[in-house]
Amino acid sequence: MKKNAVITGSNRGIGYEILKTFAHAGYDVWACARVRDVEFESRLNKIADETETTLKPVYFDLSSEKQIQEGMKSILKEKKNIDVLINNAGIPFGGAFAMTPISKLREVYEVNVFAQVQIMQLVARQMMKQKSGCIINMCSVGGIETSPGYLAYGSSKAALIWITKSVSKELGGYGIRVNGIAPGLVDTDMGNYKSKDELQKVIDRMSIKRMGKVEEIAKAALYIASDDAAYMTGHIMIVDGGRV
Repeated sequence: MKKNAVITGSNRGIGYEILKTFAHAGYDVWACARVRDVEFESRLNKIADETETTLKPVYFDLSSEKQIQEGMKSILKEKKNIDVLINNAGIPFGGAFAMTPISKLREVYEVNVFAQVQIMQLVARQMMKQKSGCIINMCSVGGIETSPGYLAYGSSKAALIWITKSVSKELGGYGIRVNGIAPGLVDTDMGNYKSKDELQKVIDRMSIKRMGKVEEIAKAALYIASDDAAYMTGHIMIVDGGRV
């Protein structure tokens, strides 16, 4: 029987690689992104043809509670099981503590915390009816280690880690597993926004002296979603090359 996954932020970076990995594993996917993109839809059609799966684009802005509600409603009205939710979308922000406006803090939390919770709530209600499901939140080592200049991003990811562990306690009785992945420095647009010198300083602190690959994060997600990880819940899998 085909399994179904909802993946946010699936149009690029880690999210796109997760989308491809799950499609090649036989999942039908609701591929969520912020804005409509013809080129993205073309890529989806190509992958769907290659894998004989159904990949449906769903568009909503994570900074809008109303758009999230409408986007998720379009998924839920299909009356299909949701076997896996991957909350991958998020936004970065770096800035000195004294210079970080409260408005920017709210903006980051709106996407990295509140939107994640809203999507989890909507999907969890469906999974509770099913008595099964797997939720994977894309956290970050930035939510585990403290670094100057990352108040908004780091604290938002720390909140998501706590939420992941807390929700796992509530949903376990319904057969729903809730875990997180905490990537370190990964070779994506988001991972490469630092200067070369800054990147090298991070790499020098790692046991494995390179940036992570998107495929490595995607394979971690596929493992957590698989039956091989059936006894894993409330866990944050750190995939960071030995950084923390």
